[in-house]
Amino acid sequence: MATFRPEHLNPAARRQRPVVLLMLAFFALQLLIFFAFRAVRPPPSPASPSSAAAAAAAVPALASPPARRDENGSSCGGGLVYVYDLPPAFNSDLLAMCASLAPMYSLCPYLANDGLGLPASGSGTTNLSSLMPPELLGSWYASDQFALEHIVHRRLLTHRCRTADPSVAAAFFVPFYAGLAVGRHLWSANATGADRDRDCLALLSWLHARPWYRRSAGWDHFIALGRITWDFRRASDEAWGGSFLTMPGAANLTRLVIERDPWDGMDVGVPYPTGFHPRDAAEVRAWQRHVLSRRRPRLFAFAGAPRSAIRGDFRALLLGECQAAGADACAALDCAEGRCIRNNALVMELFMGARFCLQPRGDSFTRRSLFDCMVAGAVPVLFWRRSAYRQYGWYLPVGGGREEEWSVFIDRDKLRAGNLTVRGVLAAIPEPRVRRMRERVVDMIPRLVYSAADGGEDGLGGGMEDAVDVMVDGMLRRAAEQRSRWQTT
Repeated sequence: MATFRPEHLNPAARRQRPVVLLMLAFFALQLLIFFAFRAVRPPPSPASPSSAAAAAAAVPALASPPARRDENGSSCGGGLVYVYDLPPAFNSDLLAMCASLAPMYSLCPYLANDGLGLPASGSGTTNLSSLMPPELLGSWYASDQFALEHIVHRRLLTHRCRTADPSVAAAFFVPFYAGLAVGRHLWSANATGADRDRDCLALLSWLHARPWYRRSAGWDHFIALGRITWDFRRASDEAWGGSFLTMPGAANLTRLVIERDPWDGMDVGVPYPTGFHPRDAAEVRAWQRHVLSRRRPRLFAFAGAPRSAIRGDFRALLLGECQAAGADACAALDCAEGRCIRNNALVMELFMGARFCLQPRGDSFTRRSLFDCMVAGAVPVLFWRRSAYRQYGWYLPVGGGREEEWSVFIDRDKLRAGNLTVRGVLAAIPEPRVRRMRERVVDMIPRLVYSAADGGEDGLGGGMEDAVDVMVDGMLRRAAEQRSRWQTT
């Protein structure tokens, strides 16, 4: 915009004006030329052979290395896993004792088929064919909730990220069946603390003699534990369980455990085994379609046994809630005397007929029932945050309100005080939201189950991950994060 200036009254100044205008025009032209050249990017000059080589050498330092992919596009970019070949006393010999590992019943039927158990069809009073399409019957087994160790070992032996060369491994799996080793002494009246610790001490002695363990002091090693973490944290010789996880030699091991200690960063919660062990992604998708489309006449259901010896037993309160809601709204299954363990199909039948399933704490904070519920396509209702939200961070979305996508949390104290009812809370949830929650639960099913992996190292295939794939990915990330703790320059 031009600025008006009055003419100078001095004639001498008037005579100098053309000179001033010429100077201003000159400077304006210089500015135009300067900005014009800035707007044009000069072409790169030809690089000399030495400079081109230097540029090429710099590329790997700037770009991430390409992920290792198999023929199906599965990535093992985080590295490979080495599975130790332990002496049989630490795993296969324990399986041979299956008839005497538990005092209540033989574990042999539940540890058959590489830990999956016997085929579920015809194994109980419930006719499974009424619950699912006939082509999916072969994917269901009578699996034990404590069979994790054997199941994970079997899957890792054929996993696409396994290597037989420890020198190239990024993580090391220790296939010690600690749950079976400790569990066989838990109910023995004559067993001492030394009995429950003997196998664990022997395993650590063997492991500490391995060069790869000594190299990292165990930071890149992991183990699967088929019992809850508290069964391995005995405080005194007279107390329950073994003391494996409190032994100094186990301090740096990552423990994949069905219930973790929220205050121990070396514990990682992983799903309890359910009875569903699909062979491929097609079976998972067929199951997802089936449970999503199934008619669910009841609002909620509960499977569990009351604990009459416990004052103010919360399970008894929930059974009362179910009874008060009426048979049209709620169904309950009494799991006393191991009824649900021996015939898990009863639990699946119950949950597949309801939109929600109640999941209080069990003997500890977690229950297999949570995963039975979700595999059945029902939305879990929780009363303790430690039952799921603070347990399974690799598997269940938590934080930032994401828990509400797939679960309902009810304040147990308000329920005890009579300030609300289970039926009232659940019935108030709009039907479109219930549908979205169920769809979210069903979408999560592949990551919560342990595949039968009959197809070999690809697992489920089709880019679909099961619980062991999630486990491997998580452990490889964890090993990479912890490498700086032990790796020397």
